[in-house]
Amino acid sequence: QVQLVESGGGLVQAGGSLRLSCAASGRTFSRYFMGWFRQAPGKEREFVGASGYYSDSVKGRFTISRDNAKNTVYLQMNSLKPEDTAVYYCAAAGRPKSWVTARNPAEYDYWGQGTQVTVSS
Repeated sequence: QVQLVESGGGLVQAGGSLRLSCAASGRTFSRYFMGWFRQAPGKEREFVGASGYYSDSVKGRFTISRDNAKNTVYLQMNSLKPEDTAVYYCAAAGRPKSWVTARNPAEYDYWGQGTQVTVSS
């Protein structure tokens, strides 16, 4: 069982930056494949990135990193745009994922509660 808690969301102007954190419980964090998703009002949950894979909409602007010693995965978001406004979720999967499967929310076993990111124009 893994519990995930996101933090770091907030309100930022377009062009600004935010760093989201996802803290995980448990001593086997390093074994989990970690991903980030987001969901805007009225839209489906959208893949952001995972373990070197990024969606085209964020590639070059967002970077995922992890610190296994701190049981934490990060999402550094630069050059933010109003269309990045959404609730951001981290997710953990018990098995490694390919580029195709990493994008599917159903492939993940555990989810955080989400953190709101709002980008003003």
